[in-house]
Amino acid sequence: MIVADTSALITLASIDLLGIVLSEFDVHTTETVVQELEETSEYEDRHGEAAQTVLNQIRRIDVHETERTNRQSSRIDEGEATTIEFANNEEADFLITDDLRALPELQTVVRTNVAISPLILKALVKRGVLEEEEAVEKLDQAAANRDWLTAPIYRRAKNLFE
Repeated sequence: MIVADTSALITLASIDLLGIVLSEFDVHTTETVVQELEETSEYEDRHGEAAQTVLNQIRRIDVHETERTNRQSSRIDEGEATTIEFANNEEADFLITDDLRALPELQTVVRTNVAISPLILKALVKRGVLEEEEAVEKLDQAAANRDWLTAPIYRRAKNLFE
């Protein structure tokens, strides 16, 4: 089971991989993340379009109600906080986020593996669903779509394929 936050779902949708990911993995999220996606979808930019793509396929994602939580911090927003609670309560295999600022803190409070969405690309290669070259192209596309080209998340993600 994979629990995904808003940023990870937007990234996967922005590179036209959400459908494949939902076919290959048991993906879960929270109602709070869905609310964040709805808010983001109101923007007329590529992030808004990606959020709308996720919402168009939301019936394929298990969405869970969670209680309000005190896990929020200067780095962890409400959506991430609810995914922490759900991942911990359900003993998820992974919590996927693309919020590199929150990642270190998430790793200390989540009792499962916390990873960035490019790990999904690597998993799709290992499953034989994507060729490595195509996965790297999708990673580069995500970097361009999500403004990662000069960011640490892109360097970290590139290391997955080296």
